[in-house]
Amino acid sequence: MSFSSDKKAISHDYHTNDRHLVKAWVVTLCASLFFFYEFVQMNMFNTINADLMSAFNTTAAHISNLSAFYFYTEVLFLFPAGIILDRFSTRWVIVISLALCTLATIGFAFSHSFAFAATMRAISGLGASFCLLSAVRLATRWFSPRHLALATGMIVMMAMLGGMMAQTPLSLIMQNFGWRNTVFYDGLMGIVFIAVILWQVRDFPPHSQGKAQNEDVLHQLGFWHSIGLSLKNIQNWLAGWYTCLLNLPILIIGALWGTEFLIQAHHLTATQAATVNMMLFLGAIVGSPFMGWFSDRLGKRKPLMIWGAIISLILVLIIMYAPDLSYAAWLGLFLLLGFFTSTQIISYPLIAESNSNALVGSATGLAAVIIMSGGAWGQPLFGKLLDLHWNGVKVDNIPVYTLENYHFAWLILPIMFVVALILAIVIRETSCKVYKAK
Repeated sequence: MSFSSDKKAISHDYHTNDRHLVKAWVVTLCASLFFFYEFVQMNMFNTINADLMSAFNTTAAHISNLSAFYFYTEVLFLFPAGIILDRFSTRWVIVISLALCTLATIGFAFSHSFAFAATMRAISGLGASFCLLSAVRLATRWFSPRHLALATGMIVMMAMLGGMMAQTPLSLIMQNFGWRNTVFYDGLMGIVFIAVILWQVRDFPPHSQGKAQNEDVLHQLGFWHSIGLSLKNIQNWLAGWYTCLLNLPILIIGALWGTEFLIQAHHLTATQAATVNMMLFLGAIVGSPFMGWFSDRLGKRKPLMIWGAIISLILVLIIMYAPDLSYAAWLGLFLLLGFFTSTQIISYPLIAESNSNALVGSATGLAAVIIMSGGAWGQPLFGKLLDLHWNGVKVDNIPVYTLENYHFAWLILPIMFVVALILAIVIRETSCKVYKAK
């Protein structure tokens, strides 16, 4: 009798755990639709920037600044976003911020002045400050530490799918419907995602005591002291800057200048260039869950972070200086660069393992400020460097840059990868263990 009861109990626990894991993936991936959506907004300039330069009669520096308005407000609100997510319903924060982004995207489609377009871009960035943090926050509640890096990798994979969508698929839509209609349809997609998130996303697993425990901890610590603890933790800063620097190819090349670089400097067709640039995201789509899984399996964070920086440095130097690359070689190099820079995702579980669970939102918010600042300073810097030695030539109102112009601007990538390598060496290994107060 006792043996039979034990078997039933074990069977019940197994199926309960199985159902919980399925629900955890449903909640996390549905919440990640917000991240997918924002990566379309973040990266669509790479497809439409030539049309924007023509529509607004401007140059690389101005278009880079227009794109960067998204990052200015996102960076400004990321740390407050982490604090908000520690204290309010994640589900409703996602819905409200995604609605804001959707309205701003539709508004951008109808913009006819640079100022209005910049305002819509800034509003979209404000809402986007919650997209990654909210998904990571839910993952820390729904998954055990041994699955956290894989879950984070899948979240980032969803974002990279959005970045991939913003390349060749968006380019083909734009060729048929024009950039304004394409952006408008993109905005409507946000409405569908809001409905899915309302349907499936929940803040905590059933019967979880996490909410009450987090509230108790935050109440005991106090508002300013909890923020101070996040700011004082050097792990948050090191991990944030590592991910920021390894994310620069996505933020600069994938989001803005990859396609034009391949068209103008290496004479690929528009479709070929968009497809090569899409490989950067495909590499990240494969690499993000793989790096998360491998790090969890290895039980270590640092080794993959170090090797990711080294191999990414080698790849970017080959892309910059290897002569007469074939189309297949371009595809392969961008794919590999996306794959190996995916070690950036390991920073997120490392931060979760370096902070109390009640402070994960604030800590990830601080790191995210650093991470997304790469777009705020990287995109304008790349545009300024591109314009610095430009000879002023335009065709159909679009500036034409030489290979030398692009090489000069690309120099920021190998320099920053060296810095990322140093940070990965300095950072403290967490060995995939839950945070324990020292």
